[in-house]
This record gives sequence, C-alpha cells and structure tokens, in this order.
Amino acid sequence: MSRTALRICPLCEATCGLTLTIGEEGRVTGARGDGDDVFSRGFICPKGASFGRLDADPDRLRQPWVRRGGRLEPASWDEAFAAVEAGLAPLLKEHGPRATAVFLGNPNVHTMAGGLYPPLLLGALRTPNLFTASTLDQMPKHVSSGLLYGDANAIPVPDLDRTDHLLIIGANPLDSGGSLCTAPDFPGRLRALRRRGGRLTVVDPRRTRTAEAADRHLAIRPGTDALLLFALVQVLFAEDLVAPGAVGEHLTGVDEVRRLAADFPPEAVAGACDLPAEEIRTLARELAAAPRAVVYGRIGSTTVEFGTLTSWLVDVVNALTGNLDRPGGAMFPLSATARAPRPPRPGKGFALGRWRSRVGGYPEAKGELPAAALAEEIETPGEGRVRALIVIAGNPVLSAPDGDRLDRALAGLDFMVSVDPYLNETSRHAHVVLPPPPPSQSPHFDFAFNAFAVRNQVRYTRPALPLDAGRIGEAEILARLVLCVSGRGGADPAAVDAMAIDAALGKAVADPESPVHGRDRGELAAHLTGVDGAERRLDLMLRLGPYGDGFGADPEGLTLDKVLAHPHGIDLGPLRPRLPGLLKTRSGTVELCPEPLAAEAERLRRTLDSRADGLLLVGRRHLRSNNSWMHNIPALVGGSNRCTLQVHPEDAARLGVADGALVRVKGDGGELEVEAEVTDAVRTGVVSLPHGWGHDRPGTRLSVAAAHPGVNVNQLIDGSRLDPLSGTAVLNGCPVQLTVVTPAD
Repeated sequence: MSRTALRICPLCEATCGLTLTIGEEGRVTGARGDGDDVFSRGFICPKGASFGRLDADPDRLRQPWVRRGGRLEPASWDEAFAAVEAGLAPLLKEHGPRATAVFLGNPNVHTMAGGLYPPLLLGALRTPNLFTASTLDQMPKHVSSGLLYGDANAIPVPDLDRTDHLLIIGANPLDSGGSLCTAPDFPGRLRALRRRGGRLTVVDPRRTRTAEAADRHLAIRPGTDALLLFALVQVLFAEDLVAPGAVGEHLTGVDEVRRLAADFPPEAVAGACDLPAEEIRTLARELAAAPRAVVYGRIGSTTVEFGTLTSWLVDVVNALTGNLDRPGGAMFPLSATARAPRPPRPGKGFALGRWRSRVGGYPEAKGELPAAALAEEIETPGEGRVRALIVIAGNPVLSAPDGDRLDRALAGLDFMVSVDPYLNETSRHAHVVLPPPPPSQSPHFDFAFNAFAVRNQVRYTRPALPLDAGRIGEAEILARLVLCVSGRGGADPAAVDAMAIDAALGKAVADPESPVHGRDRGELAAHLTGVDGAERRLDLMLRLGPYGDGFGADPEGLTLDKVLAHPHGIDLGPLRPRLPGLLKTRSGTVELCPEPLAAEAERLRRTLDSRADGLLLVGRRHLRSNNSWMHNIPALVGGSNRCTLQVHPEDAARLGVADGALVRVKGDGGELEVEAEVTDAVRTGVVSLPHGWGHDRPGTRLSVAAAHPGVNVNQLIDGSRLDPLSGTAVLNGCPVQLTVVTPAD
C-alpha cells in the first residue's frame, strides 16, 4: 500500500516543501506541493514534480568506482576509501598540502552534508587551493557585502512580500526560482505585488518570462548595469532625492559616493547602456518616490566585467533611497542556524588578496581562487603544482570557461576523487568516484538558502526512504573522506562529528556572550539529540542559534526535537531590521565607499566613451533545468528546454541566418556549431545560449543527456576576462562572431 512522506525539494534555491508518494515497491512514484508547508504553501515547479524520476534515474551510480589499469570499475566502499588514502597520502607526504585542491560545485549547497563537512575537509587538507562555483556565479555579491558590512555572507535580499516597487537587474526568477533570494512561488509573489498596486521593473537584454510580467522592461546592453546604477545614484543626488532614513546614522562615505557619481549622469551613460537618458531619470525618481522599493540584481549583473561594482551599487541605491534594512526594501534574513545576534561593535573587517594563486597571481576572495584558474594550476610545472583534486558535486568541465583545456588538465592529474552520483564530463576523470544516495534517502536542511530566505522559517526533513542495501549516506562519505586526508582512513567516521561538536562547544563555553558560557562542554554534548552525528550537529546549531533554547536558557527556544515535531516547518516571522548589529567593519558602520570599489569606479569611468560593436553573448536559464545536472531526466529535456542560439530577427536578416539553421559561433575561447533560434526575445546585438550543455564527451554515463548533448557555451570563453575584485569569470557580455554553416563547411 502506498504512503506519503514530506521532503524539502533540493533542485533549486526556492526550497519548496514536497509531499512524496511512496509506492508499494518502496520507490517515489509521485510528488506534489506540500500545502501545509509554512514557506511554500503548496507551490511546485516542473523540477519538483519530476523528483521521483530524478531520484530513480537508472544512470545514477549505486556503488563506488575505482580506476584500475586505466579503467573505472565498480568497487566496495572499503576498497574505494582505501584507494583514496593510498592515492593521496604519498602526494601529501612528498609535495605538501599545496599540491592538492578542492572544487565545490553548485549542488553541494543543496544538501545537508554539503553544508557541514567541506569546511572540515579543507581544515584537514590545509590547502589554499579552494575553487568553487561561486566564482562562476555570485562571488561579486559576497565581496561587495564584505566591503560594505564587514561580512561577506551578510547579503540583503528583497523583501518581496512588502515592497511597492521591485527593480530586477539581470535575474529571471520566474525560470530560475530565485537566487540569493530564497522565495518559493516567485510568480505568486510577483502577482501579489501587482494586486497591492506595486510596480515591477526588469532590466535585461532578453525579454524573459520575468520581463514579460513587468510594468517596464529595459533591454540594456549587456555588461553596462554598473553604468545604469551609477546614473541612478547621480540623479538621486542631483535632484536632492537622497533620503536614507533610519539607516542613515549607520552610513559613512556618502559624500565620497556623491563625488564618484557626478561623472555618471544619465546623458553620459545612455549611449553605452543603449537606454534613453530620460527613462533612466524616471526610474530613479520612481524608486525614490515609492513608499517601499528595492533593487535586486543577480547572475546577469555579477558574471560581467564590473560584477562587484554592480553588486555594490545595488546596495548603494537601496541605502540612499532609505530602503536598506527596512520592511519592503532590502533586508538581512536571520536563519535558525546563524550565529545569535551580538551587541553592535566594530569588527575585523573584510580583506581581499590575503594570498594569491601560484600561476596567474590572482588574489583570493572569501578564501577562494578563481575557478577559471584551475586548469593553469594543474598544467603549469613547478613547486606547488596541483597534482591531486577533490571535486564535490561539481562539473567544472561544463561550468567553467574553456572546458576543453580543463578537460585536458584533469586527465593529467596524479589523483582525483569525485563525490558525485553520476559519471559526468568531470567525474569521468576521477580515480575514485564516491556516489551519494538519491535525495529520497537523504535528510535535508538548507544551511545556505535559509540565509537568503525572504521570510525567516526553519524546516528539516529526514529521509523519506531508508538507504538501499550497500549504500552509505553522504554525511558518512564526506566524514570518511576527511579521515582519509587526515591519514586516519580506518577510524570511525562518527569521530569527525564528535570532534566538530567538541570544537564548537569549546568556543561557545569560552564566549562570555554565549548562553552556555562557563558550562561543561561534555555535559552540554550529552543533551544533544539526533540519530547520527549530522543531526547532533544540527541540534547544536539550532540550540545556540538566534531562536535556540540555549541548552535550557530559553525553554521556548528551538531544538532539533522541536523542529521534528513540526514536519511542515516553523514560521519565524517576517524579516526584521538588523543594523547595526550585524556589522563587522572596522568602523562599525556601513562603509558605503570602500577604497577598492572607489578605484573600480574610476576604471568604469574610463569606459564611458567606449561602445561595444558586434554581437555580445549572454546566457539564459530554463524553468526545467539547473546548470548541467538536470539534463538526464526525460521529462525535463525538450520543449522550451533546448540548447539553441537565440538571435534577433534584425541581426538574423543582416547575417543571413534562418530560423533552425546551423550557425558557427566564435569567441575568445573557441568556436562551436549550434542551431539558431530567430526570436525577438533577445534585443539587437545580443545572442543567447543556455548554460550547462555539452554532453558529448566519451566516458560518461548520462544516456538521456548524451542523446540531447547541446553545446558548451563556456567553450566560447577562454577565462582571461575576470572581474578583478572577485575573480569571477565574465560569462555575460562577451563578444562573439556569427556565421552560417554552409554545405561546403
């Protein structure tokens, strides 16, 4: 007889609650929205509806694979971890920790284990070589937040449910589900904005589904968002519209911003942005006049040459209009596992470039090096060359620039470990592949995305199904990996969690501001509940968090048991103002004009008289896709989810491109052939290819994706173009050339 089970969807950042149907055979046979979920209220998208098919994908690996004699072969777990230790130990002994690197992919933040164990792995390895998907995505926002607030993770999100004017720049949440803005049912929230008389403005070179829903769509030239935002700032000052409100007493550097903005009036930026100056002025006036307004920028504004500057200016506009840290504006979520608020005081601030990459000399940002630099760190001989790589839930061959080069570099590694459920374009190079179980057999807690949620809440779901025979959970996989790199591969993986708990409690009892200051950490550890070490660590974080019971200090506070007693979640209320308490800058203020960004503003000013000629490439997101890891599900491939090059009809006519024709696209990193889709959904001078395709390499085990391979858009990009402050690859606004493929070719 079938039954139901609850599960938080791990397939995008919206984190919707699902109700799974479990068939008699013990497999997920259906998924629908959980109508009682405190956050998503029954909303579901096509990805969530396909949960069962993804969960049971026959191409998912069900046991480890180990390379023997040059071939990957199935192995036992003990054999796999023995191979990991045997492969890493001699490299670490001979070449030291700098010879190793770690790459963390996007799916890593969609799992509970991915939020708990990578820091322990990095601590055990002691390598400075950390690469993640962040420098292919949101790192500019982390860097700008670090410089503004002293905390790279203090990222304000749009208070969608209370705003009156939402300005979206370079984001398409109706397809992506939202990003750095965890908001189930984004479409419903935008409809509610319109019902209460609010206004939606979208700035995007494509007429996306989100742009189609807007009151105003500004089809900007790609890569010029910083110019537009600076012009908005200039109008605010020039027309005496600056009114920071309550946050004003915590701002420093306002006059410096005024001086910088003076060089960017609307008339000066209009040509570069290809937007009318008066339209820019009108937008600035509307933002200032709205009772509550918020600017929200995402990947289209971060993966560009001035990504960090753009991310900073988003917050500058919000601050100057009085919409930073106030209801209806840009607010700072407070997740249940965050550090409990402390009294306001100056902090240590945020530093960039504490070390640099060996080959290119790229500065670190938030402890990471640019993903675009990984290939050269592997290829280039000399002391410190990366010889061993651990990849957790990542596919940088498709997600990073110049995948062909990285593909060749990975093939030359001395040793590689991949934690991945598939043999994909990256993991096919591994010497050991460690596959985690499917989502139905895994617990779920959103450590990352609750920090960006538009409403404070807490939800946790245990596995809907027990582990299949012969499988181990992702937490145990990563814990055993930590032991392997520590030279203790045969130890009990529970020891990793025990050490983490002991270290966390040690800090808490030594902290005079902690509710457990001075108590015995052994006695506190005995209070923790949970079926395994990961749950005990979650219980610890909940108890010491901002809503926690403080190990008995607040009997009404959160614990793991209390969260488990509310299977549909606990609503912790709307976002609340948090300044100045969260500030960690040296001044204890919001430092509105930090020196690195002032220098970037000068570099931006020098581009005012330049205008890009020819075609510019931008990416796009599909509703039924998420990067490269959802192309192996038949229900999610096809229809609108196709790898085509979108070309505006005027450009198509000029170049002789017919709809459906095969065209050759050439960029700095290479060229590829792809089907053209002639559509006015892109503006003139812009072509668009979706991200995450290119499933045509041998040695993978992705049968559906291989039948619909598409092309890898990042092969057009060589990785030499980076946002200098964040090290983020420039993936949007890249110049390309387009020609029709003829029979003679």
